[in-house]
Formats: sequence, structure tokens, C-alpha cells
Amino acid sequence: MMELQTSHNPEVLTGHTELISSTNIERIVTGRNVALERIRAMIHQLADISALTSSIGGKTALDWAMKQDLRCGCWLMEKEEIAMKVITCNLDRSIWRDLMKKSGMISLMDAAARDEWNRNLELDDIPAISEENIITTFKQLHSNKSEVFERGVINVFKSLSWDYKSNSPCKFGKKIIVNGLVNYSRWGYNLTGGKRRDQLADLERMLNLLDGKTVPENRNDLGVRLDRHIDAQRTSEVFEDDYFSIRYFQKGSGHITFKRQDLTEKMNNIVAKHYPGMLPEVH
Repeated sequence: MMELQTSHNPEVLTGHTELISSTNIERIVTGRNVALERIRAMIHQLADISALTSSIGGKTALDWAMKQDLRCGCWLMEKEEIAMKVITCNLDRSIWRDLMKKSGMISLMDAAARDEWNRNLELDDIPAISEENIITTFKQLHSNKSEVFERGVINVFKSLSWDYKSNSPCKFGKKIIVNGLVNYSRWGYNLTGGKRRDQLADLERMLNLLDGKTVPENRNDLGVRLDRHIDAQRTSEVFEDDYFSIRYFQKGSGHITFKRQDLTEKMNNIVAKHYPGMLPEVH
């Protein structure tokens, strides 16, 4: 059975070499094509029924098959050419997302890379789901697997590591200081939303991957757990986790102290690779 081989750097990606077998690809492509043919037949059948009901004064499916107070349209009732184009694109888009999740590639991407992937999927000219396209796409993705991961580390480094002069300008130190991590009011602390949450989740994702562990789901990532902690203990100023100790202050900043210097060193090795000469030499 043919499998998509991964470009595997054991130092970085141990335990994250999911494969998509040719059997699964064949099942996906066959199921997709059968589904589209059945949808096409359904459109023809619905059009014939609409013609019949219209001829006897009962109007078309747009009238008798839609909720009258929520009549916002249905692609099955559009012209076949238009309907099949949109339905095919919607179906393929969902399959690509599922394949990315099952392959493990999406867990290697930082928030910026995931946003880029999702934006590309929203275009109208995404690649059709076919055996050739799946194999070509995932061969390319897996061959760039280490680069995708390293890009995530670098993006986290650039977004979190240079906010304060007290941070090391060229590496992850024992502690990094980030601005705008929390808000403070008379009711206590609140975690800042948006990009800061994404950056915290990205940082945790990189450490989990370097540690050979499974990446937490979005519903339980570092941002969610920190938010839950702050919400439960409004006056607390310290959050403890396996990888971090996070102390936050009324002015909004947060001090993130790394507990696993071995993993920090691995991130610094990646930074040094992309910024040669910036890390101080160890004597």
C-alpha cells in the first residue's frame, strides 16, 4: 500500500508523522464523485417535480420546499451548472480541511499560516479533490514539514520576544515579557483576546511538538486555560502550567517564565538557524 512519506526531523517532529494511505485517498475520491453524481441526479429530479407542480398551479420547489419565513435560497434549486459548481467547491473545501486535520499538518502551523491556508480555501478556484491532487499536495506539504514548523517557531519568536528592551533581542531567554496580555479594572483581570491568545496557543503548540506530545485542542489550549484561571480567580496574578509560569500585572504586561529549558534550547537552535550569528557563542 502506497503511503505519503513525511520529511521527518526526529529532533523536532517526533510522534507527528501521520500518513494518508492510498486506500483512504481512493475511498475519499470515490465517495466524493459518487456523492456529486447523486446530487446532480437530485437536481434533475427536483427540476422535473417543480415543472409538474407548477403546471398544476402548485408553484415550484422554491415555494413549497422552503420555509416561507426563512426563504434564503438553496443551491439544489438553482440551474444545474451554477449549483454543481458551488456544491462541488463547498464539498471539496470541507474535504481539504478534514485531510489537513487528519494529516497532522494543521497542528504544525502557527496562527498566521493557518489563516493563510483557510483564506486560500475560501477562493473559488481551489484544487478539485482527486487522487493526483491529494498526493501532489501532501507530498509537497510533508516535504516542507520541518520548514512549516520552523516558520511557526520564528513567528512566535518575533511576535513575543521583542516587546521590551529587557528581553533578549536574539533568543528565547528564561523569561519573556509581553505587552497587552491582560486588562485590569475594578472587577479584576481579564485576558486580552485576539492575537495575544493566538500567540499563546502557538507558543504552547511549539513546545508540545518539541516535547513529542499531542497538541491540545482549541477548546483547551493555553489561552483558554489561562482565561479560565483568570475568570475563576480575578485577583490572582500568577498562572502555573507544565511549561510556563505566567505572572501578569495591572498595567497589562505579562512575564512568561519557561519551565523546560531543554525545550527553550531547541527553539533557540531553530532561531539560530534562521538568524545565523545572532545567538551568543557558548564557551
